[in-house]
Amino acid sequence: MTIKCMVIDDEPPARALLTSYISKVDDLKIVCQCSNSIEAFSFLQRNAVDLMFLDIQMPGMNGLELIKSLHRGPRIVLTTAFREYASEGFELDVLDYLVKPISFERFLKAIAKYHHYFPKPSTPDNAVATDAFDQAYMFIKVNKDQVKIFLKDILYMESIKDYLKIITEEKSYITYLRLSYMEEKLPEGRFLRVHKSYIVSLGKVKAFRNDTLKIGNAEIPVGRVYRQRFMDVFSPK
Repeated sequence: MTIKCMVIDDEPPARALLTSYISKVDDLKIVCQCSNSIEAFSFLQRNAVDLMFLDIQMPGMNGLELIKSLHRGPRIVLTTAFREYASEGFELDVLDYLVKPISFERFLKAIAKYHHYFPKPSTPDNAVATDAFDQAYMFIKVNKDQVKIFLKDILYMESIKDYLKIITEEKSYITYLRLSYMEEKLPEGRFLRVHKSYIVSLGKVKAFRNDTLKIGNAEIPVGRVYRQRFMDVFSPK
């Protein structure tokens, strides 16, 4: 699964170096380069990013101020020429802290840390057998813990302001993620976004009508812009 990366640095050589490193790793993809925090903030309001490489010292809004301004956002690796910002960075729950000049070896250690703490869901494509899906899982951060959730147990997900509520057959979890992020990570054919605030597990749908569906004990609205796609899934072929 591709990890969408973003680089924010006011120095073009620094952006170019990190972009070149990203291009050398198969599962990484650069989706945006920004020269300042304002531009980055605007991009993040409209797009899902998994991993952000963020310089601290920039004119205007610096990197630490950008982090504090984000209600939700990607995992963050700070980059700087000065070590003294490390403690404040880790207080903001950043993934890693790279001191310039950044070697490719050190860059790869940051990527390894991302994979360790945020392993990708074992999400099969449509050609994979049902038993493979039954074993697929993901880890989500709940408070300070990384909690393992099997995809087969998920009923639906609901966006609640800055948080995501994941409802399974046994219990519910609240985590700090975008619904759009999960939409991209979950396997197509198994999950579908049916409303600006909801993603449902298609196999758990018990009944539906034009503008609502029943799943578990809940009645979920089907948004107008998502309705046709939802109906296409359940229409007789």
